[in-house]
Amino acid sequence: MPEISEKAKSFGESVIRAMTRVANRYGAINLSQGFPDFDPPPELLAAAERAAREGPHQYAVTWGAQNFREALAAKQSRFMGIPLDPDENVVVTCGATEAMMAAMLAAVNPGDRVVVFSPFYENYLADAILSGAKPVCVPLRAPDFSFDPDELRRALAGAKALILCNPANPTGKVFSSEELSLIARLAEEADAFVITDEVYEHIVYAPRRHVYFASLPGMFERTISCSSLSKTYSITGWRLGYALAPRRVIDGMRKVHDFLTVGAAAPLQEAAVTALKLPDSYYAELGGLYAGKRELFLSYLEKAGLRHVKPDGAYYVLVDVQELGATGDEAFCAWMAREVGVAAVPGRSFFKEAIDGYVRFHFAKKDETLRAAGERLLGLREAWERGGRRAS
Repeated sequence: MPEISEKAKSFGESVIRAMTRVANRYGAINLSQGFPDFDPPPELLAAAERAAREGPHQYAVTWGAQNFREALAAKQSRFMGIPLDPDENVVVTCGATEAMMAAMLAAVNPGDRVVVFSPFYENYLADAILSGAKPVCVPLRAPDFSFDPDELRRALAGAKALILCNPANPTGKVFSSEELSLIARLAEEADAFVITDEVYEHIVYAPRRHVYFASLPGMFERTISCSSLSKTYSITGWRLGYALAPRRVIDGMRKVHDFLTVGAAAPLQEAAVTALKLPDSYYAELGGLYAGKRELFLSYLEKAGLRHVKPDGAYYVLVDVQELGATGDEAFCAWMAREVGVAAVPGRSFFKEAIDGYVRFHFAKKDETLRAAGERLLGLREAWERGGRRAS
């Protein structure tokens, strides 16, 4: 019988999505896969109802419906502080996941080196393998997840691209203006692309602020900015993403995207125009909403005595369970879902280094869901001492 490709053999399934199945199996509260359990804005739901009745129901232009691209370019130009042409600088994709893959395939040749900060969102290594690139990891070191400039300079030497997630998943790190300027200088020295994942661009906690890499002096021409509507408008299932880049890059990405998925769902693009035209107050309220959820969930972690790093952005928190004596984060997460009733992601799936003893929770849930999860976590230590330690 014929074998599947070496590429397909070279990486495993998504650990994040697998943990959702574990949560479902045991009826655990799912704080693993990062999606909300609350509704999108009511204006967006009303627009979706209209689109379901009135259409469009056939293909949009493959790289994005005209009105969607215009609304997106206007909104992002406002927040990024740079002019974006909807006809030259935008490609609409099936989620940021496809935007990142299309960016890699358009920018990177087989055998090229691509720099990735570790810990990282698990898709990035798979993207590199699928595009034939060679990932080179640069560690971010706790507690502030800073990087060594010399390590980054060495890694970038001869590299074709760097992947930058900001705000970062899974750490919640928000890169400072000084760090971004240093990355920009080193990318320019190496003549490398910077492919950004900025899906949490509007979930940043004071006093931190999000700086778009493409807005830095001279960086638009070498930056591919990837993002989506999923997290900003609580519509992860709509799979509406996009990339913003110079025309020469967008032309390549549009061809790749066309043959990957043809195009994003036309009626959902029609509905989402409403979201893109929401006032700036919406984004301020969104940040406030998640700031409250962060404080609520972290208060339970503190009561439970679970060591963690307070995130500056996004809606994830890495928790250190090493002092409990957990020797395998995957086994620990399976035990926690089964015995405590809360699902998390094993930290090992985010690190290139051989690091054990971290788990990632997310707090994009209703307050009552976070309270229920928090109450269960208050009993985690006792449950672990009673039986979990022996089970590990």
